Amino acid sequence: MKRMLIAAAALTLAVGGEAFAADLPPPVAPPPQAPATYVPMAAPVFSWSGFYLGVNLGYGFGTVSPTGAASFSTNGFLAGGTVGANYQMGGFVLGIEGDVDYDSLNTTMPGGGSFKSSWLSTVRGRAGWAWDRILFYGTGGGAFAPAAVPGASTNMFGWTAGAGIEAAVTPNWTARIEYLYVDFPSPSLGTPAVSFSYTSNLVRAGVDYKFSW
Repeated sequence: MKRMLIAAAALTLAVGGEAFAADLPPPVAPPPQAPATYVPMAAPVFSWSGFYLGVNLGYGFGTVSPTGAASFSTNGFLAGGTVGANYQMGGFVLGIEGDVDYDSLNTTMPGGGSFKSSWLSTVRGRAGWAWDRILFYGTGGGAFAPAAVPGASTNMFGWTAGAGIEAAVTPNWTARIEYLYVDFPSPSLGTPAVSFSYTSNLVRAGVDYKFSW
């Protein structure tokens, strides 16, 4: 008898529970979640500020014009090293640069003998505008080189100006190509001394390693 009463009570609770659950409102669905938005990270802006060391290789062709005598041409390859520093303000880049190139700018003079200039050095300012990793610049300053003919030699002092384009290949490595015009207006050679002018056009390519500050 006791078992029958327990079973009846359990059945009553089950039926009543189902009826109560049927009277409850349906559960509210969770609000839809917005899809995740991917925001790409902006690439860092390249800075031209810093010191740099580099090497260059190029070709030069020029003219030697002795006073009262016929002019003659000189040409040859050159290679050397570069050191400099840049400072960037917005897109404007200012810098200073020096280089020494050993060259083969030798020629045979009319009437015999040779004219030789074995190296060239310049100290120049640079100013340009950067579009991120591309720099267009102009440059100008002083130039120094020796000159020699059989039995006489001298040191030449003059000026140089030019322009170039430089590109950042990596955060530290850059590559460039540039043109320089060099003018030594009034050195003299020989006994008695003969004044002459010496001009040269240089086209050079180079790579630099930049040390960021």
